[in-house]
Amino acid sequence: MSRYRGPRLRIVRRLGDLPGLTRKSARRAYPPGQHGQNRKKRSEYAIRLEEKQKLRFNYGLTEKQLLRYVRKARRVTGSTGQVLLQLLEMRLDNTVFRLGIAPTIPAARQLVNHGHVTVNGRVVNIASYQCRPGEVIAVRDRAQSRKLVEANLQYPGLANLPSHLEFDKTKLVGKVNSVIEREWVALQVNELLVVEYYSRQA
Repeated sequence: MSRYRGPRLRIVRRLGDLPGLTRKSARRAYPPGQHGQNRKKRSEYAIRLEEKQKLRFNYGLTEKQLLRYVRKARRVTGSTGQVLLQLLEMRLDNTVFRLGIAPTIPAARQLVNHGHVTVNGRVVNIASYQCRPGEVIAVRDRAQSRKLVEANLQYPGLANLPSHLEFDKTKLVGKVNSVIEREWVALQVNELLVVEYYSRQA
């Protein structure tokens, strides 16, 4: 299945707050569907699946992409769950979103795909590009790009800029200072359950 293009609030009602997917919040506190209000006790598998789906929908990944990230995280020393979150957070589309240049991750992906973003002075239009410490992420120096981003900056997606990033609003230039710390991840997720989910799959 390719990228999700359906109603986003439906996903938010099912999985909880997903800051990367949408800025809207659901009016109803229970999951969607005919039996949303009288849910049975969920199995351990269902809980793990839900945590995995949070990552998928928040970061806008396909199942195949997420599995690839899990395998990559396993090869790195350290906590697999934490490495997985760092890999996802350091994607270019997510970094653009966290800088406040775009209101959501899908909007950030569109900015990147349409060539409005540069990394170290070169246009990069690959949303999954892994940002590294020391890289400079800027808005392309042309009227159309600046106008788009200045409009987005009026309504940033998340109020706080994470500690690993810095951003100059006048020049529209950001810098990655380090890899993100776990406490700055905006999504409420239990990454250990995601790793467990995939350990049973693979």
